[in-house]
Amino acid sequence: MGFPRFFCYASIILSISAYLFPVMVNSIGINYGQIANNLPSPEGVVPLVKSIGATKVKLYDADPRVLSAFANTGVEFIVGLGNEYLDKMRDPAKAQAWVKQNVQVHLPATKITCIFVGNEVLTFNDTTLSDNLLPAMQSVHTALVNLGLDKQVTVTTAHSLAILETSYPPSAGAFREDLMDCLSETLSFHQKTGSPFLINAYPYFAYKGNPKQVSLDFVLFQPNQGVIDLATNLHYDNMLYAQIDAVYSALASLGYKKLGVHISETGWPSKGDEDEAGATPDNAKKYNGNLIKLMSKKTGTPMRPNSDLNIYVFALFNENMKPGPTSERNYGLFKPDGTPAYPLGISTNDVVGSNTTAGGSSGNAVTQPSSPTSSSTGYLSISSATQERYHFIGHVLLLASFLLIKTLV
Repeated sequence: MGFPRFFCYASIILSISAYLFPVMVNSIGINYGQIANNLPSPEGVVPLVKSIGATKVKLYDADPRVLSAFANTGVEFIVGLGNEYLDKMRDPAKAQAWVKQNVQVHLPATKITCIFVGNEVLTFNDTTLSDNLLPAMQSVHTALVNLGLDKQVTVTTAHSLAILETSYPPSAGAFREDLMDCLSETLSFHQKTGSPFLINAYPYFAYKGNPKQVSLDFVLFQPNQGVIDLATNLHYDNMLYAQIDAVYSALASLGYKKLGVHISETGWPSKGDEDEAGATPDNAKKYNGNLIKLMSKKTGTPMRPNSDLNIYVFALFNENMKPGPTSERNYGLFKPDGTPAYPLGISTNDVVGSNTTAGGSSGNAVTQPSSPTSSSTGYLSISSATQERYHFIGHVLLLASFLLIKTLV
């Protein structure tokens, strides 16, 4: 796809955003994956990110082309070190070299605020990965300290919701016993360094697993009767908030009540296979659109009403080379040509901190790489973990949600 056509689309999106996105929002996080061979150049992505009012972007690597393209835009970045790097990052010298080459060189022009080391490591059932996780995080943090960057860049890791043993009711949330040793050490690291606890949460898998029992309105943030946690008398009208509060409860039970929680991934696919119930454009529009509307209210969950919702929607683009079921390639808000996968229903006209001019896009041709440009095989591994995550959620975590819904029926 040539430069004129793509930027024509980008210009149209920006100029009619008041129609495509009529609700004002304050801050949106977006996951920017690149497992595709037909995506626009990073320079062409800048106006798309701005068109949805996103002020935060999460990468699965530290792609220098992306980080350079977003220089001086004010957009905050979380960059990633894939699971395949954990063994190397145990070595403090290698960790410092990586930070110098991939983070320090882009500061302060590009606002990198966090490095996540490994993705869903503890639920891969790979002891080599889990044993390397904390040492790698510590080495990267030490590198930031040595370079004088630890006050502006934190270090964390992203977890699957499958680290929970119990989530019903949300007030009884608890971590899996077999992960407790690894989690305890990691949580201590978060507390000492002030870094957030990242969770990937997908109510979609609940509905996919049992569409006859799970209320679609409950998972899509649509009007519904809601459910009550009888232990706290708190009312929940959507599954995601119940899942988040279960995580808060699990953390509090271990003495980490004040630890910040960020939802590093959540989303809904617009297309799926025949056995992937609910994967439609209309449901994706409702899930992501309603979620962003909730975020715009700047209120927290029932258990933490005064805590900001730091949520990163998955994902920016449909990615045609991701393995797994059809849904894995159809989580994007945008198609590769820059047109919306579906109308989302948000506006950025008065978004705090956003710029109406898309920096870095003028005069840069859109390229179509012949292979995926992401360097992180850890991101590719997300798909391989999907079935494990789905089975756990279907048999433990989301069974609790089904029971919770029935308390009011």
